[in-house]
Amino acid sequence: MQILKADPANFAAIPDYPFAENWTDIDLGDGFSGRMHYLDEGPADAPPVLLLHGEPSWSYLYRKMIPTLVEAGFRCLAPDLIGFGKSDKPDDASFYSYDRHIDWLKQWREAVVPGPAALFCQDWGGLLGLRMVGEEPERFACVVASNTFLPTGGTPSPAFLMWREFAKSSPEFKIGELLQRATATTRTDAEIAAYDAPFPDEPSKAGARAFPQLVPVEDGMEGIAQNKAAWEGLAAYDKPFLTLFGEDDPITGGLAQPLIDRIKGAQNMPHTMLPKCGHFCQEDRPAELAQGVIDTAKKAGFL
Repeated sequence: MQILKADPANFAAIPDYPFAENWTDIDLGDGFSGRMHYLDEGPADAPPVLLLHGEPSWSYLYRKMIPTLVEAGFRCLAPDLIGFGKSDKPDDASFYSYDRHIDWLKQWREAVVPGPAALFCQDWGGLLGLRMVGEEPERFACVVASNTFLPTGGTPSPAFLMWREFAKSSPEFKIGELLQRATATTRTDAEIAAYDAPFPDEPSKAGARAFPQLVPVEDGMEGIAQNKAAWEGLAAYDKPFLTLFGEDDPITGGLAQPLIDRIKGAQNMPHTMLPKCGHFCQEDRPAELAQGVIDTAKKAGFL
């Protein structure tokens, strides 16, 4: 296996991404190491908010939300998960696992922002972030979740099964086009190219192809026991917890209600299904999402 490094030349023409690079060394396991790239915008002593992306995006997804959040008084921290964005990429899909992603993300957090933080999470950012909330609720001041869930087995939907098989076996796995198809608004050619930038060839897409295979939506899959244990802490989480889901997302659009019903801190919050909003809600409704984070943090007394 090789650990691939991102070519800076691929990111030279990225639009609307004027953010400085930051890096953390990560122990990947099995004797391998790599670097995780992240954004760190806003005053170092401001209340931190973690912005966790999912599949198959990267921190570019948060370019529209970060300026608003910084202006409101946050320190915004948006990592590129290992295998994504500017972060290093193991080129063997079998090397990736749910637990390894949790471990890599926890290593990053311990190094960068070990104290309490607000959380915004979407897609796999929620499968990782919500599990972390359940395992260490005292480290999260408040949570806003969008188009995500914390699965514990069951029967996957036909739409998800189609997506999982496509990610695994499709000969053409064009990341930018996937983002385009899963938003309710139109991406420019430059934005599509920006989402393609981290994935110039097939080996660089190993992590993106692996993620859908790791979602524990069927009984017996790895991660179910860990998520069930995390749900005990997540259900008891009593700080403000808000859901803002895109109503045009065919896979996760209907998964807000289980979070609302089960999580204590979600009670009496202004949960909203956002119209004209697809899976990648940060592209379609960045203003509403940023305001939701601001309002939730204020309700928590964190901002």
